[in-house]
Formats: sequence, C-alpha cells, structure tokens
Amino acid sequence: MDKKKIYRIEDKVPLALLLPLSLQHTFAMFGASVLVPIIFQIDPGIVLLMNGIGTLLFIFITKGKSPAYLGSSFAFLGPASVIISTLGYNYAQGAFVVTGLLGCGLAYIIYRYGTKWIDVVLPPAAMGAVVALIGFELTSLTVQGGAIGANIMVEGAGLPDVVVFLITLGVAIFGTVLFRGFFSTIPILIAIVAGYLSAWAFGMVDFTPVMEASLFTIPHFQLPKFDIGAILTMLPVLLVITSEHISHQVVTSNIVGRDLLKDPGLHRSIFADDFSTALSGLVGGVPTTTYGENIGVMAVTGIYSVQVIAGAAIISITMAFLGPLAALIGTIPGNVIGGVTFLLYGMIGASGIRLLVDSKVDYSKSRNLILTSVVFTTGLSGLAINFGSIQLSGMVLSSVVAVVISLIFHIFERLGLLNQ
Repeated sequence: MDKKKIYRIEDKVPLALLLPLSLQHTFAMFGASVLVPIIFQIDPGIVLLMNGIGTLLFIFITKGKSPAYLGSSFAFLGPASVIISTLGYNYAQGAFVVTGLLGCGLAYIIYRYGTKWIDVVLPPAAMGAVVALIGFELTSLTVQGGAIGANIMVEGAGLPDVVVFLITLGVAIFGTVLFRGFFSTIPILIAIVAGYLSAWAFGMVDFTPVMEASLFTIPHFQLPKFDIGAILTMLPVLLVITSEHISHQVVTSNIVGRDLLKDPGLHRSIFADDFSTALSGLVGGVPTTTYGENIGVMAVTGIYSVQVIAGAAIISITMAFLGPLAALIGTIPGNVIGGVTFLLYGMIGASGIRLLVDSKVDYSKSRNLILTSVVFTTGLSGLAINFGSIQLSGMVLSSVVAVVISLIFHIFERLGLLNQ
C-alpha cells in the first residue's frame, strides 16, 4: 500500500506540484478572507495584497520555519464596526496600527522573558480545549449560507444545495483516504473542483462578475487617522489575538511535529503576525491573523512546506491586480466552500483533542477536569459578555476564562491550598 508523501517545512516541492498545492491554500482561505473587507465595505483588492505581503513577511521573519498563511482577522470585527460607524474607516485603521505595534512590543517581552508563562496562564488542560474550540466554534459557519458556508440550513435551501455540499464534502473525505500519488496531495483542491463543476451543472455559478471585471486593477490605498477613543476601544482585542495566535501555533506544532514556540520562537511569530497587522492598517487593509483553514489543509494533506504557503501568498498578490482571476475564485458558491471547511474546521477541533492526549493530561486531578470542562462549556454555550463596545463570546471568552482560572489555580498551588 502506497504511503502518502509528506513534505516537511523546509522541503522543496516539485514545480509541477507547486501551483496546484498553492491554489489549494488560496481556495481554502479566499471566502473568509474576502468577507471581512466586504463587511467593512472597503476594496477587497488591498486586503488580498496585504494578506499576501503579510504572509511573505511572516515566512521571512520566522526564518522559513513556521508554515502559516495570514488572512483577514475576524477578531477585530466588533470594535472596528463601532469605530467605523462613528468616526469612519480611517480611524479604525489607526487603531489597527497601534494594536499591531503593541503586539510587536509584546513580542519583545516574550523574547526577553521566554514562554514558560504559557504553561501558567494556559496549561495543557486549558490549551487543548481552547485549540479544539477554534475548530468547533467555526463549524456552525459551514452550514449557515453566504460566502463561506453551505446554503443547506437556511430558508429556501433546496436539493441542489444539499447535493453540491455533499459532493464537495464526500470527495474531500474519501479522497483524503483513497487518493494515491499526485492526487493524494491535493484532495481539497479536487473536492473544490468537483463541487464547483456540480454547482455549475445545477446553474448555481454566475460568470457575469468575471466578464465584467477589469483586466488590471489597482488596490485602493488610504492612510490611517488616529483617535485615542478609537484606540482604547480596540485595545482589548490584543488579548484575543494573542491567545488565538498561541493556539494556532500550538496546533500547527502538533500537525508538523515540531515545537514552533521554541523554534523559530513565539516572539518571532507574534511579531510577524502583529507587524503585518500594523502594516496592513497603515495602507488601508484589515488586520491579519494565521488562518485555521490553511492549518486544516496542512493537517489533511501532510504538505507543510513554506514554499507552498509562499506560492499561495504570491497568488493572492496577483489576484489583487488581476480582476478576472479574483472574480473567478469569487464565483465559487458557499456550498462548495462550506463542504470543504466542514472537514477542515473539524480537523482543527480534533487537533485540540490530540493535544490533550499527547500532553497526557491527568483528569484524575480536579484542576485539569475543571479547566477543560469550563473552557468547553464557556465556548459552546453561547454565553456572551459585553465590556462597553467589546463583546466576548465563544473561543475568545473561553480563552479569557481559561487564563483567569489558570492564574487563580496557580496562586492556590503556590500557597499550598489545592487539595491535590
């Protein structure tokens, strides 16, 4: 029986494979990444450009040792929407820049004092649950319709919607375990193509945007403006994106079999992530973050090469200037994207469970059982807490709860108060 070919982080991918493997990552991130500028009502071209540049910078800063694609961050949506509605997008940009620069300052603190504090604020019993929630929380998006979800659970959904979703999901699932040779490296891309063709057969694909798109386009650049109120509104997001970044690096470490928090180091990856956010905000883009969709692609395919990630970044930059190419990918129905992410998000959730197993978390200890239980319940219950214009819910709220409880447990342990 043929074994699936694994490409490690530093491996060079044959030229014939590079384009399809890179496109696979591009398709995986496109729907979610473009959705953010659509919500903010800004030019998606500038976002595609800065996502690509940010990814290349991330690869350079992490010395080519950390495979990650930087896409548009959803963590900033709440406070940014408030700022945009009162002051305008330019002031949200200014808040993006300041938040990103503060994140770079945090990276320096980590560089000076190390990462041992992570086991205090997010021990394995909490970290594994938080990582799992990254995937589990996103799963509902796969069937809610729109640009990144299948139209099978909304009013008006019909049999064609279900069929396209199932064809895409079925090819992704069975292709992952049955394809061999070249095809075993691109099951997600094949699933997207199969789903797209079935959607076209059902008349669900509209090529009008492709025909009307300008051949060459120039992304819309704009400078930020700064307001102390807007900046203060945005600052709490720094905790959110830091927790998210650490979780993403942990799950990627598990997938690739290397401790990325040590090499290239958490300080490098956090600096690269936040520097990209600041740079993007400086020219008119949106904040960036390492993308779960692309982590899921690596988990399914066993292709971890940063060369492939760089290829996807170059494609993203190209799309920013070639209108028909971006428009063509934009015609992929949500049923197809949802069929793929249905599997990818589940893979992220399973990686969190794997972290709990690999860390040999001892659930005979009440502190571990409580941590995992409360984190899962907080993240999946639908509980939301508002702090001014900031709403904490889902994985974000569960991360905050995990940090608070872990710190309290650590204090109790230092004082000798724990009963085991």
